Order: sequence, then C-alpha cells, then structure tokens
Amino acid sequence: MDNGMKSLRDTICSLLPDKNPTFIFKDLHVVETLQEFWEAKNKQGAVFKNGSLVVYESVPSPFAPYVCYVTLPGGSCFGNFQYCLTKAEARRDAARVALVNSVFNEQPSRLITMEFIRSSIEEAVASVGGSIHDAKDPTTSIGAYHYMLEANKGKTMLEFQELMTVFQLLHWNGNLKSLRERKCSRQDVISYYSKQSLDDCLRSQMALDWILKEKRISGIITQELQSSLKDLEKARETGCELRFYKEKKEILTLALSQVRSECGCIQMCE
Repeated sequence: MDNGMKSLRDTICSLLPDKNPTFIFKDLHVVETLQEFWEAKNKQGAVFKNGSLVVYESVPSPFAPYVCYVTLPGGSCFGNFQYCLTKAEARRDAARVALVNSVFNEQPSRLITMEFIRSSIEEAVASVGGSIHDAKDPTTSIGAYHYMLEANKGKTMLEFQELMTVFQLLHWNGNLKSLRERKCSRQDVISYYSKQSLDDCLRSQMALDWILKEKRISGIITQELQSSLKDLEKARETGCELRFYKEKKEILTLALSQVRSECGCIQMCE
C-alpha cells in the first residue's frame, strides 16, 4: 500500500475508530463524521478558541445551485464545489471537502519542519529572484516569511494558513503599507498581529478603513465587493481554503451597510 494512503488510513483509524476508511468520504453522514473528527481532536488535547463546533452557513437562494460554507474550529473555511440541487446536498458536499482537508492536514508532510522551511524559502527565493541570504534579514520579504515559518515550527499548514489570513487581509486592506510608511519593523508587525484574533473588532477596524476610502472614492466598496465575490466563487469551485476570500466579503459588506446607514440618516435629517 502507498505510504501516503496508509498514513491517511492510520489518521482516520486513530481519530475515528468506528469509521471504515474506505467509505468515509462517500458516507451520507459526512456532516456528523466531520463533527466527530474535530471533537476527537479536542479530546486528544487540541485547543480551539470557540470550542470544537463545526459551523455551517447556507447562502440564501430561491433556487439551485445551492451554496454552503463550513468553518472549522480552527478558523479554516471550505465550501461545496459541486452543482448541488438541494441545500442538504450542498451541506454534505461542503462537509466532505472540509473532511478531506482535515484528514490530509494530519499527515506528517503537512507539519512545518526545518526541512519544510528550507524548501519553502528556496521556492520563495526562486519565485522572486532574490538571494538565499535574504532569509537572515528580517527587513526583507523573504526574511519576514522565514521569521513567520520559524515562529510556527511544529504547526500544521492549516494552522499556519489561519495565521497568514490575517496578514493577507492586512496587505489587501492597505494596513501593511501604512505600517511600513510609519517605519514599523516587519518583526514588530509580525509579532503583534500573530497574537491578534480575526474577530469582530479587527473586522470593524478594517471596515472603517474602507468607509474612509469610500469618502475619497465614491463607489469603491461596491466595486471591491463585486470583485471579491467573484474571487470567492472561483476559489470555492476549485475546493480551495476560503477564509481570506470570505473575510473580505464580510468586511466589505459591513462597510457598505454602514455607509448606506449613514446616507439614510443624512437624508432623514435633510
């Protein structure tokens, strides 16, 4: 048996001893199986800020195809990528995608090790045409990436992706550029935001940034929201992890709601 497949089977047998590894991803009860998987991880010592509950969100629609998102206890998000004729089917498909990724994430190859860090830095250097010596300089982008990998050694790729989502949003929102202009060091920025939760407070702060942009460029929120919805749809259809795309949508929707609320208040006053 292939070592990779054996490792997957071992993971399933360890966390879900009552399930048959051969049929686990085809099971109609995949929603319950996904919940059992994360509860088993919790019992084995994994700690989650919001408990071990898997959260589902169905996108309102009067007709097919139906879309459903599932957010895992650690924060990673996935969605159904098949054309689903019912909401229940969309929920099962989203759960299946999340379960596949959850099980795969438990494999040794998904751990951030020294070997993984060396390989990742070499790939990053090759992609940007930099120097391997930049990895030792925290003022460079390669050095910052190396610093983040080193700080998360021993974590899984999903755990690392959850952290990276915060920095993806900060880059998209323009916050990282502002911090550079204020001469904040990369190490200080990484150290500070690595401890920040992606919560309602951070979303509200980013939404406020977009409200200020809207005052300078009318219509920019609507334009960015339309672009973000297309990106989210494209990523969902390919089975990608969706937290970054979904958070962009949430932040922009919040900002647009507040802008419209302010406009309504102004009209009432007039």
